[in-house]
Amino acid sequence: MHVTTTHSETQSANQLQVTEPRNPGMALDMDWVRRVQANTSAIERRCATLPGRRSIKKDHQAAWLLKAISLIDLTTLSGDDTERRVHRLCAKARQPVRAEMLEALGMPGLTTGAVCVYHEMIPAAVSALQGSGIPVAAVSTGFPAGLSPFHLRLQEIKESVSAGAAEIDIVISRRHVLEGNWTALYDEMAQMREACGAAHVKAILATGELGTLRNVARASLVCMMAGADFIKTSTGKESVNATLPVSLVMIRAIREYFEVTGHRVGYKPAGGISKAKDALVSLSLIKEELGDRWLLPDLFRFGASSLLGDIERQLEHHLTGAYSAGYRHAIG
Repeated sequence: MHVTTTHSETQSANQLQVTEPRNPGMALDMDWVRRVQANTSAIERRCATLPGRRSIKKDHQAAWLLKAISLIDLTTLSGDDTERRVHRLCAKARQPVRAEMLEALGMPGLTTGAVCVYHEMIPAAVSALQGSGIPVAAVSTGFPAGLSPFHLRLQEIKESVSAGAAEIDIVISRRHVLEGNWTALYDEMAQMREACGAAHVKAILATGELGTLRNVARASLVCMMAGADFIKTSTGKESVNATLPVSLVMIRAIREYFEVTGHRVGYKPAGGISKAKDALVSLSLIKEELGDRWLLPDLFRFGASSLLGDIERQLEHHLTGAYSAGYRHAIG
């Protein structure tokens, strides 16, 4: 499997959703939702075979890892975040790998897909990324639990957009899924989508708290019906985050939605993806299930922070034949 990523392709792809029309959503189709099932044993067997079947080496691996960098939402979501930390993160987003390495790899000017922060840090991120073309994403709606009053969650979205966020990562109310209240989930998602205005909305399902893969599949479909631009696995704060079975279920929901409506919805695995090999497996799954169109930043993102450091370390090994210490590739 070989992907060649050009500098011009990466630069154009880093502009927010310039080539793909937004998902307008549709009326809630409860017959479709009820038909959705998930064969857990078959899903797990499919996922268990993937890492062994897709072994990517040498130049091909380097190309895929460069592709992965362009798809990262470089993230800091800590209670002790400061403007200086966000500025350092944005500098890393602008220059994710040392300049001489990118020159040697033929990819000068490569950047990450976005920078993701809390609302309070949006102005610092917008200022630090000015002129780069890298969008700022903000987590919103009472992240990570999503249990604040609903009118405040909507207001938080609006304030984040006003502050300069081009993408909003919202969290759904998990109880709607666990109770099978799909109308409530649809209405909530639709109102959040409306509150985002021109900003693109990523619906975080918190899949580790939804109980079953069938619930994950149905929640994915309902959020897309309500107009989500992306569906995202996790907040990164749950005990179980972006597993391969969850990814497969959500990706196939995206494929089915596209086949029925003609509208492409993006996918963002987040939480627990910290190694380059994990990114390669995820990209292989996307290519096999959705195709190359979903391998651009307007339709796929990794929610990660430490992932970039490991990718940089692997790229240095590709160029020099030696592994460097992890601390040489700090993020912030």
